[in-house]
Amino acid sequence: MRIAVADTSPIRYLVLIGRIEILPALFEKIVIPTAVRDELAHPSAPDAVRNWIQAQASWLELRDTSRDLLDSVLESLDEGERAALKLAAFLDADIVLLDDRQGARAARSKGFRVIGTLRILHLAAERGLLEWADSFERLTRTNFR
Repeated sequence: MRIAVADTSPIRYLVLIGRIEILPALFEKIVIPTAVRDELAHPSAPDAVRNWIQAQASWLELRDTSRDLLDSVLESLDEGERAALKLAAFLDADIVLLDDRQGARAARSKGFRVIGTLRILHLAAERGLLEWADSFERLTRTNFR
């Protein structure tokens, strides 16, 4: 089984460019911690992202994570990244969906395979699930960095 634990950024940008439906086509199970859900539902998040997470897709699994476990490798990460990596460890996830460079380094140091939004789009294009150039162009119209 290919379990993917997602941080906020890939979900956010896939929703913004209208490509969120590729996740269940690429992975058997997509799980997010409650901290990521909270970031996606935050008032500062774009309306489309807040609306999407409030509707919660049937294929998205939400899991609570303990906020009191400290790990020196994770201390410098934001709450969503820390929660995603803790959840990935708990679930023995196959992949962590994460864009932040520091977060990706921490995930790799814990032995996880990490892919970000661009790689997700590339995988989907390779499998004929979307058109790469159009999706990339849509992403450039966001504040993706």
